[in-house]
Amino acid sequence: MLLSTPGSIACRTAIPKMPTTDRTTTRERILKSSRRLFNEKGYAATTLAEIAKSVGIAPGNLTYHFPTKGELVTELQQRMEEEVRAQRARHQQGSVIEDYVELLLFAMRHASENRFLLRDQAQFADEPAISAPDMAGDLEALHSLLLRAQAEGLFRRDMQIDLRVVARSLWIMSRYWLDHLREFEGIDEVTWDDLERGVQHHFAMLLPYLNKSARQELDEAMLRASTF
Repeated sequence: MLLSTPGSIACRTAIPKMPTTDRTTTRERILKSSRRLFNEKGYAATTLAEIAKSVGIAPGNLTYHFPTKGELVTELQQRMEEEVRAQRARHQQGSVIEDYVELLLFAMRHASENRFLLRDQAQFADEPAISAPDMAGDLEALHSLLLRAQAEGLFRRDMQIDLRVVARSLWIMSRYWLDHLREFEGIDEVTWDDLERGVQHHFAMLLPYLNKSARQELDEAMLRASTF
């Protein structure tokens, strides 16, 4: 059930890539470099001049597209939210186990690629257009999948299960895994090996609640994801 190869999660599952726009345009290159620098250095420590230099353009060319850092973040956040909405819309299209695996891998990848949006919220205090991520929606999406799993008889009958508590515990583990890596292990540059360990911890919490057939089905779903 382990994810076997670093750097391959996104290509092994039906996880959507960023919007399929022309990435050779100046605007797209600015957004890509901005996200990389924000992730690496933090929002406050990254300047527009530094972003322009990384793209290979003059500062004036950058501000033509994005006059402020706040506008850059707003666009990156809007794209992130579009990805999340598209992913949530697919929840009812497959088996609950397949949907669960896709949701988990999507969430881990997405949090890593947009980690500055989760990490630097205090730095956006003077940017009213930048809102906090929709945490409640993420939790509800996870809870809805667990309800589906319960309705399909995937949980053990010999255990009393409060799905709200289980969902919140699983969500907390996955949501704050990157914070754990940074604060306890000193890891800022997250690899797919690091995310794989987060997946392992997630399943360590979930598996005791599943019956034998559900655990086998989850193993098979993870295997299919690893060979996509």
